[in-house]
Amino acid sequence: MRRFKVTTNSDHKRPVASNLVRRNFTATVPDRLWTGDITYIWTAEGWLYLAVILDVFSRRIVGWCMKRRMTDDLVITALNNAVIRRSPSPGVVFHSDRGSQYCSKRFQSLIQRIGGIQSMSGTGSCYDNAITESFFGTLKRELVHHCSFESRPDVKVRYFDILNVFTTADAGIRRLVITRLRNMSGGSSRSPFRETNVSAIAKTGQTSARTLPATCVPRRASSSSNLPDPSPSKSRTSRPSPPSPA
Repeated sequence: MRRFKVTTNSDHKRPVASNLVRRNFTATVPDRLWTGDITYIWTAEGWLYLAVILDVFSRRIVGWCMKRRMTDDLVITALNNAVIRRSPSPGVVFHSDRGSQYCSKRFQSLIQRIGGIQSMSGTGSCYDNAITESFFGTLKRELVHHCSFESRPDVKVRYFDILNVFTTADAGIRRLVITRLRNMSGGSSRSPFRETNVSAIAKTGQTSARTLPATCVPRRASSSSNLPDPSPSKSRTSRPSPPSPA
């Protein structure tokens, strides 16, 4: 059984935006509708949090950030990276859940400075941000659920190439990379998974192993039961509770 980490704290009194998207994840041009979300990755050192910005038109990840704490700095850095890469015109819509990070004054001020319009999902409705949830589902199915990471830097090393592919490559190359990775793991989340030169796959379409310190240790079927419980509502006797969202 896999353990889960709650990344959305909507129990706050910060201002929330209306749902302008209403599950209509379509755009006629790039950089007119962005979506964002936060996920988590367990390592032997503790949790690592990943925030992404997804362009709905191209389905590319235009900005992302990894940090050990789930504060508004995480989403602000991801959005700043997207703005630097894409320079969106005023009027870009940014859609997310109602998490406290996206409702912070600093994040909302950044949205205003770039001339953006903020949109937020309804309370407790993951389908309102299904496009980003789907990306996280693919990412974890192919690169997380069958691995045990020794440290946070190990995750960053492994994800750097992958996220850059999803930032710069077209849809065909992204599908090719995912297919190659799935084939190397035997199509099973519990099959051994070796280090792969993702950049080489993206450029040549060929799979080539590279010799690097192993960052992904194949996870045994029973290992997930040994993970500490990340839920703040559970017993805290086994480990300190994770920091609350900002």
